[in-house]
Amino acid sequence: MTDLETKADGAQALDRALGILRLVGSRSKEGLRLADIVGQSGLAKPTAHRMLKALERNGFVEQSAEDRLYHLGPEAFVLGVLATERFGIHRLASGALQRLSAASQDTVFLSVPRDGHAVCLERLEGAFPIRTHVLQAGDRHPLGVGAGSLAMLAAMSDDEVERILDSIAPELATAYPTYSPAFLRDAVAQTRASGFAFNPGRLLTGSWAIGVAVIGPEGDCVGALSISAIESRLGEARRAELAPIVQHEAQKLSLRLARPEIASPAPEQARSPVRLRKTS
Repeated sequence: MTDLETKADGAQALDRALGILRLVGSRSKEGLRLADIVGQSGLAKPTAHRMLKALERNGFVEQSAEDRLYHLGPEAFVLGVLATERFGIHRLASGALQRLSAASQDTVFLSVPRDGHAVCLERLEGAFPIRTHVLQAGDRHPLGVGAGSLAMLAAMSDDEVERILDSIAPELATAYPTYSPAFLRDAVAQTRASGFAFNPGRLLTGSWAIGVAVIGPEGDCVGALSISAIESRLGEARRAELAPIVQHEAQKLSLRLARPEIASPAPEQARSPVRLRKTS
């Protein structure tokens, strides 16, 4: 085997291990069986088991002795804490999520863009007893799929939108057939016109949501805040009531990202919706 082939094999093994780590992270709270990981990763059982053991030796995953389920390990926690200093939106968004949960009584989310996808970082449930379960912390969907995800896509330039749609088109066709690139272009235009994204149960029947992008200090989209509820709780009148509240919190978060010492914007700023970029 040549040095080039050895490097290629090493890179492939690393990709597989990181894929398993991401998979375990998406379901770390409840845990995953080896069979689940094999089925969802597409890897052979011996390969998946070997990767898990390597991750376990290095502290990135751990297996519960009671039920043999895999969870994230302590080293993953350490890296997450260190990354928080660089990607401060998670820490700074805590207050916004709590206020949105209290105001709406429904489930609220913080999502961030990553490689053409939206990754849910935080889910906070409100007091209303009937909840939707379409999105969990760690879940990822192509940008445009879901309210927060669509809000982030709409906040990007036209060139960025087209690049992302090209990159995710194969995944949309196989896993999200109702989300074509043409549909998402129309949804982006509607989101920009209204100032917030709306998902009327397209991802999961009966689970409706609204979302607003969070703009970073450099003018780029760094995340989204969204509220999800059952269909009867997100009719037109309630969307008109909740959307300005989400816009308000998104702008406050944008200002805090630019100047973390600022707790809240001036009153006239708070009433202005987040501006979405419409052209490249």
